[in-house]
Amino acid sequence: MSEVPRSFTAVVNPSAGGSAAASTLIPLARLLREAGADVAVEYSRGLEHAAAVARGAADTGRVVLGVGGDGMAGCVGGALAGTGALFGIVPAGRGNDFARQLGVPSRPEELARLLLDGEPRAVDAIEANGTPVLGSVYAGVDAVANDNANKTRLLRGPAAYYFGALRALAAWRPADYRVTVDGEEHLRRGYTVVAANSGYYGSGKHIAPDARVDDGLLDVVLIRTAPKPLFFVVMRELADGSHVRRPEVEVLRGREVRIELTGPPGRTLPYGADGELPGVLPVTARVMPGALHVLAP
Repeated sequence: MSEVPRSFTAVVNPSAGGSAAASTLIPLARLLREAGADVAVEYSRGLEHAAAVARGAADTGRVVLGVGGDGMAGCVGGALAGTGALFGIVPAGRGNDFARQLGVPSRPEELARLLLDGEPRAVDAIEANGTPVLGSVYAGVDAVANDNANKTRLLRGPAAYYFGALRALAAWRPADYRVTVDGEEHLRRGYTVVAANSGYYGSGKHIAPDARVDDGLLDVVLIRTAPKPLFFVVMRELADGSHVRRPEVEVLRGREVRIELTGPPGRTLPYGADGELPGVLPVTARVMPGALHVLAP
């Protein structure tokens, strides 16, 4: 253990995963304090407030913890990207996909050891229309499913995303995309385009199994038009990443990806990032190599 324990500011999403944030943070904070660390807790009033609290804590040399799901991790981590501040993830949401990619433990005892003694790891972030995010940027039936899942109060975790996907798929019309990867244009019709830094999204779906958070590249996964029954098969294959072997799935790589809608005017499509829905297409995603220093295995 380091001679001078780290000081922590936990930025908490009070609505993450029901009571998961509190039930995860309380034993974790006790373990950190028993080890001599100073732990302050700040409850977020929204993403802008969380980002401001994170930057303020980092300015005083504290390790900033994002407590919640991928939205909170992306918000807090994005606010710290490029600053040199130390970031820790406390997975306590429905998805926890960026933590899953990094191998961050969820058990308080293991997580406390990592936060107290772990060495920082430099990982990439994504700039999406000027806003730093962490895991992926996606536009298609998954973004619509994400919106449905966020509005679901009776279901949690994978069940909420699966229900959201069923609703989205039932009403889905194939979208015409222009996807420009490092200046090379690709016109595709299909279900979704994902620019992935992390391999996981949507509560454990392994959308980009070869994605790495420290390679300076985005894996661009395109799921092209297919009969809806086949799309359900593809959804099941997302669990282990075997969908990428299907001819309807294409994977590209690059440092900058622009996703636009083409086709008849008047249609809009939301894009998602780290479980949030920042806006509608078009979106430009640029990798930020090594921009974030995170305490992770």
